Amino acid sequence: MTHWLFLYFSEVHLLMNRFIVLLILLFFIGVGTGNAQISADCVDAVAICNNTPINGGTNGFGIDDFGGAASSGCLERSATGLIESNTAWYRFRTGASGQLGFNIGFDASEDWDFALYRASDCNTLGAPVRCNFFDNSDANSFLGVGEDPTGDQENFQYEPWLTVTPGEEYYLMINNFSNTNSGFSIQFSGSIFITNPFDALDCSIVNNLLGPPIAACEGQPVTLDATTPNGTYDWAMDTGSGFQPITGEHNATLAVNVSATYQVQVTTPLGNTIFSEVQVAFSEVPVAEPVSDIAACSGATTIDLSEKDAEVLGAQDPNVFVVSYYGDLGDANNGVNSLPKLYPATAGSETIYVRIAAIDNPNCFDVTEQFQLINLESPSLDFPQEVFLCGGNGNVKLGSEVAVPNYSYVWDTGEMTPSITVDQTGVYTVTVTNMVAGLSCESTRTVTVSASNPPEILDIQIEDLQANNTVTVVANTAGDWEYQLDDGQFQTGNRFENVAPGPHRITVSDPGGCGSVSETIVVVGFPKYFTPNGDGANDRWYIVGAELLENVEVAIFNRYGKLLKVLRDDEISGWDGTFNNRKMPGGDYWFRLTYTAPNGQHTVAKYVNNHFSLKR
Repeated sequence: MTHWLFLYFSEVHLLMNRFIVLLILLFFIGVGTGNAQISADCVDAVAICNNTPINGGTNGFGIDDFGGAASSGCLERSATGLIESNTAWYRFRTGASGQLGFNIGFDASEDWDFALYRASDCNTLGAPVRCNFFDNSDANSFLGVGEDPTGDQENFQYEPWLTVTPGEEYYLMINNFSNTNSGFSIQFSGSIFITNPFDALDCSIVNNLLGPPIAACEGQPVTLDATTPNGTYDWAMDTGSGFQPITGEHNATLAVNVSATYQVQVTTPLGNTIFSEVQVAFSEVPVAEPVSDIAACSGATTIDLSEKDAEVLGAQDPNVFVVSYYGDLGDANNGVNSLPKLYPATAGSETIYVRIAAIDNPNCFDVTEQFQLINLESPSLDFPQEVFLCGGNGNVKLGSEVAVPNYSYVWDTGEMTPSITVDQTGVYTVTVTNMVAGLSCESTRTVTVSASNPPEILDIQIEDLQANNTVTVVANTAGDWEYQLDDGQFQTGNRFENVAPGPHRITVSDPGGCGSVSETIVVVGFPKYFTPNGDGANDRWYIVGAELLENVEVAIFNRYGKLLKVLRDDEISGWDGTFNNRKMPGGDYWFRLTYTAPNGQHTVAKYVNNHFSLKR
């Protein structure tokens, strides 16, 4: 995330006290341009380094630095017919290795663009290493390289961080494409300002006895040093109406606490006179106002932290100060790892630390306030809302199986447990409350208990010896039973089609929890009649599919129950209609099929339509 080093600009659109606005305008308009804080041409690019105040603002352009080109990287021609419309040029040299970025702050109603070139002079700019030409349709207040200092992760006017090493030289062009010009500020950021806070940018490119301009916070001591061997010193200051001598100040150093341009006249023993000037800008130190906790029963996954900005600012101007939020106090002090304004909060309670900083100098900040973010979920109750008492007696359990920490439970029966056991039909209601840090969120769920009877299989109708064998199950009631054939999926219908010959298991289950019942059936086929007259057609009666069963026995009876024939595995080819070599008369006959079931028990096949006819 970002760590800020500010390069100061007095934005004329800031809504400050009129006297202060006038003072700043006079100061920077009267003497700022004399210090070359604005340059419309690359050859006169303003040298910037650590703690250099930059008063930005553009007004037209000088020479065409791109030789009539139609584009430079992402930059395109403006209404002027050239790439530059209202342009400011700056140059800097890196003094450390690591991550480098910058934030260009401006009025949200305006459209600004930039291009950053790695080059040692203006004749070898080449293509920009970072460039942004998006319009500002989203009304953002920053663009640049790295990350938006407000925590806005959706700002498309930011380019990726730059990885630098010491001694690299860069030219930065800032262009006002909207022709509405309230000015801008530049804030440098990145890891090099953490590892090298005093020399991340090389100040040797600024050639001045008093050094580069200085940005400081109100109340922060600033001492100017013009020490020259055996020199004598006369100091003056300009707050917007020209240089005025500072009475009684003739030392080599000068302690200052007022924003102004300071000048020293040094006279050497040889009579030479050295003049040096430097800008010093003091920024107001903000004060974070007390912030209330965020506590809600939303269980939201995203919290909009920007809704707290107004509380933090109080009466302070949001155009002068920026508010950001952190999960760690150390990060808040260092201005690193800020939380996104649309914060992906987790359930529970956490401390959010607030940082309010001056836009023109983020080193002027306050981190004394914090608040609790309590993102409490209302209890999620997903146990069944309809249960059954089976068979008109017994009992049933209602509610959750496991107690959740911080949850309390109250049933309308007076019980205070996650679940209760009841033995009466009726409607039961539980209220579950989640309580953390004095905040409580509750949910209510109602359970209806009804009477139900276990399923029973009354009959199974098997239609066999068909192209499509079907099985229909007749249960005790037309309730909401579920039906299963073997290990297949349960279905609500009681009819199964295309049933293969052989043994099968039929299961009827109550989805309400009142149990299930299973029956084993055999799907076989047989002729409904046969004609044992020796003509070669239907001369024998037999079982179709018996070969799929183990230890099959088919016992055949006449209408009086007399056993006439037993067909076993080795003679399953059928009955010829005789008993003791005597032809049986035409009429109705019955059979009983037994076999060894998968459980090893010798079983009588149930639900088989065991009637056939003999015709002579």
